[in-house]
Amino acid sequence: MPEERDAISSTQKAQAPSAEVDESLVERAQGGDARAFEELYRTHVDRVYALCLRMSADRERAERLTQDAFVRCWEKLGTFRGESRFSSWLYRMTVNVVLNDQRARKRRHLRLESTGDLGRYGCPAPDRRTEERIDVERALAALPEAARTVLVLYGIEGYKYREIAEMTGLAEGTVKAQIHRARKLLEEALGRDREGTDHDG
Repeated sequence: MPEERDAISSTQKAQAPSAEVDESLVERAQGGDARAFEELYRTHVDRVYALCLRMSADRERAERLTQDAFVRCWEKLGTFRGESRFSSWLYRMTVNVVLNDQRARKRRHLRLESTGDLGRYGCPAPDRRTEERIDVERALAALPEAARTVLVLYGIEGYKYREIAEMTGLAEGTVKAQIHRARKLLEEALGRDREGTDHDG
């Protein structure tokens, strides 16, 4: 569904950090430079938090997962060999942290708590495009956890079916089916929101 991918990710693309800057900071951090790692943290924390928030639909949990992701990053930084961009490596690690947390929560039989509105963090004064993005964020937050997870990974983060299958432990066909279902649910939710807006007007 191109519209939700474009609406949510256009700002992220514009703010993508420089690979060259990351490479220099990673080399210094791997050598024990804590300030370099702090700079990597400052560069990527908003993007990592946004990813955690979209996958969890819970602000408090997203903050904790963001910190967990950076702790994991620090622990595993020595294994990074530059075969991909640092940002790609970090975001995939973040996805794994969130998925592991979801599995642990299911094992503890805990229920997902919804925030109801993912669109408020860091938003500028509303214009039409901003309002559309907020509508998508709200609808995304209201999806069931499994549907939201695959749609975030595919539609926003840009992972392929095979990669999502590897990360989630699902069959590739199941991933495709869940993405199709998630898109339909999202379209239905957006349709209801827009109908409500029209009636309010």
